[in-house]
Amino acid sequence: QVQFVESGGGLVQPGGSLRLSCSVSANNFEIHQMGWYRQVPGKQRELVALIIDAAGNTNYADSVKGRFTISEHSAKNTVYLAMNSLKPEDTAVYYCNALITIPGIGQHDYWGQGTQVTVSS
Repeated sequence: QVQFVESGGGLVQPGGSLRLSCSVSANNFEIHQMGWYRQVPGKQRELVALIIDAAGNTNYADSVKGRFTISEHSAKNTVYLAMNSLKPEDTAVYYCNALITIPGIGQHDYWGQGTQVTVSS
């Protein structure tokens, strides 16, 4: 069973900053990718930022490039999202995502419970 612990969401004024954190745990597992997606009501979940390989290469949505930074602490199976210059359109539920292989189960996408980010004055 894969468990996520997400934190760092909240209410912030436009132009402000937040830092999201996500830690993943399971028995005898291997993480291939970790990142963040977001979703607003009535819209599809969209990629925000992703660490795509062991070298730390990243992929960002165009809308967040230059404002958001994804980083990881691989030994702790933790990924962070530093969000700066936040805009009202960044308001969404942010979901942590991990592509994980577990022996006997295979490789699957797993999701955290989500954390609300609200950007409003």
